[in-house]
Amino acid sequence: MKLFSDIVDESNNLLPKDGVVNYYGKIISDELANTIFYNLLENLDWKHDEATVYGKHYITKRKVAWYGEKAFKYTYSGKTKKALPFTPGLLKLKQLIELKTGETFNSCLCNLYHNGEETMGWHSDGEKDLKKHGAIASLSFGAERKFAFKHKQTKEKCEFLLEHGSLLVMTGKTQEHWLHRLPPSKKIKEARINLTFRTIVENN
Repeated sequence: MKLFSDIVDESNNLLPKDGVVNYYGKIISDELANTIFYNLLENLDWKHDEATVYGKHYITKRKVAWYGEKAFKYTYSGKTKKALPFTPGLLKLKQLIELKTGETFNSCLCNLYHNGEETMGWHSDGEKDLKKHGAIASLSFGAERKFAFKHKQTKEKCEFLLEHGSLLVMTGKTQEHWLHRLPPSKKIKEARINLTFRTIVENN
């Protein structure tokens, strides 16, 4: 895979305090990212996401797929999902990210947003199934979308543009102190696929 270099300062922490977020910029060329995008779109086991919020059951327009090294169970928004085996393509992307970041991952939550009106609200990835203070790597394909953070105590906000073929990594105490979301945008008509590689810890 063709990598970009010297585009951004990968060591720069995008958060002002209480966490670490590093943006690696485009780590995959546009041509290859286009191929990966369409392969993911056609070959992953996409299903509409489900959530239970304040006792009400919701089915989202956004679609998800969940993969792992084992048949991990992962619970969020009141629903438990069982991981499918990694596809060869996802394994290659996992290895690329591990090489780039020095971190290791054993699972991947995939999100498909069909356009800018499909969003993800404020949340933090603090589920008990996840490794505490473990790295979460977000690889983006397709439409460029803004990604926002809000401090849980001070309400301070910051946002960044996630490019096609780019990598963003959250580590440290980010999930304890910050919420994040994918804001809506009616101007965006194209689809976006986001792969979030993470580490599931069993029996914790």
